[in-house]
Parts: sequence; C-alpha cells; structure tokens
Amino acid sequence: MAVVAMLREFGISESSARAALSRLTKRGLIAVRGSGRPPVYHLTPQAVARHRSRMDHFLSFGARPPRWTGDWVTVSFSVPQSGQATRHAVRKALGSLGFARLYDSVWIRPGSDSGPVTQALCDVLDDVDGGRWSVMHTRFDEEAGPHGPAAAYDLAGLASAYEAFIARYSDLRAAVRDGEIDATRALVARTSVMDSWRKFPDIDPNLPEHLLPAPWPRQAARDLMLEIHSALGSLAEARLIQVATPHWPDAASWITHFQASENSVSIPAGGDG
Repeated sequence: MAVVAMLREFGISESSARAALSRLTKRGLIAVRGSGRPPVYHLTPQAVARHRSRMDHFLSFGARPPRWTGDWVTVSFSVPQSGQATRHAVRKALGSLGFARLYDSVWIRPGSDSGPVTQALCDVLDDVDGGRWSVMHTRFDEEAGPHGPAAAYDLAGLASAYEAFIARYSDLRAAVRDGEIDATRALVARTSVMDSWRKFPDIDPNLPEHLLPAPWPRQAARDLMLEIHSALGSLAEARLIQVATPHWPDAASWITHFQASENSVSIPAGGDG
C-alpha cells in the first residue's frame, strides 16, 4: 500500500501505519474507496479543508507584523473556593483560545474578538453556583512597561524555543546550500522542519514589536524554515513519487509539494494514496 510505504520512510512500522489509518478513518478524516484489496484511501473534504487551512496558517505565520490597534480582550472570573475542577476547566478553555494569565483570575488576549470566549465561559460557568465572569475590551495605560500585558507571557521561553529551532536546523540549511541533500534525505528533513515549525503559531501570541524583547529571533527562525522548505520541495516530491509508484502507478500525476513564499502560500491539490 502506498500510504504504508510512505510512512515507512519516517520509521513507522506497517502495523503502526495501519493502526493510524484506522484511527483517522474513525475520525472521518480519511475514507476507503470501494471494497477491493488492498484498500484505497482518500482524504475526505473535511480533511482537505482542515489541511489547507492549517498549512496556510503555519506557513504564513510571521510573514507580516500584526495589525495593531492597542485593543485587548480581558477576562476576569471568580469561582467558589471548592470549585477547583471548575477553575481548571476555565483555565483550560481560556488557554485553548489563546489567552494568557496576567494575574490569578485575569486573563488577556490581543485583539478585539470576544465571541468565542464569551461562549466558552457560558459553557463552563453558567451552571456553577457562585461562578461569575466578565469579558471586557481594554487598553493599557503603560502597555510596554513592566506591569503591562507582556508580563503575562513567557517571552524568554519562547525566544529560547526559536533559538533552539535555529540551532537544530542550521547545519541542515548549510547542507542544503552546499547541495549535499539527496531526495531520500530531503523528504524526511523537509517534513521534520515543517513539523517543528508548526508549533510556533500555537504558542507565539504574535505580539506587536514594541512589546517584544530585542533582538527577537522569530524572523531568523522563519527565514531558515522557508529556505529549507522551498529548496527541498522538488527533491521531497521526487522521493515520495519514487516510494509510492510501485503501489500506486498514477502517483506522479497526483503528488506535488507546497510552495511557501514570504507573502503568500500556494496550496496545490492532493490525491488518493
């Protein structure tokens, strides 16, 4: 099977690959076409849409400074002393929506869209006796000062994560520039870089420049990712076609690679495998 052969390139055994395919099928992200053997898998429309959105999100992240108005969404909540589980649920919900804790029960997020958080707080706290919450749109008098919103974020830890990314892949970039990466290595290397980078849009609050310590390493990390991603695209595609073709004769007609640029991301169509 083509998918199993592809996953073998990343050290995933056949049994683990088949188990993963089974889980994805149950989640509705892939489907089986026909009833033949071996099975023919294809992405569902839901999975394609999710993949396109996710790729666009993490490849374009950091391309442009955020449009900044000085607005913040602020949440303040109060839960009875006995409501430890409820308090944890509120914090988990706020964290999943990109909020950071400024003080014990005061959470903030840059921007002005409060709709999702209002619904999330209703879902968690509406039936809790003594539970109270407020959602506010605020501005800070001393936004860039030591008591401003940046104090809610572990910017030092985030900077270290970007620097670790740069350190991890700098040798790979040098090898790419020297033409030392063949197609076999390109597929795994390019995927590894993409997989390592995609966490940053989820953990980086994308604060305006005046709230960030200088120098801020995100641009250097992004430039490194884009260079490797672009340079290895054709080689990774060639390797994937080579691996898949014995199991899927039409692979070359369907397999292609994403091309990211500084200002835009082009998402090509995919196919069955």
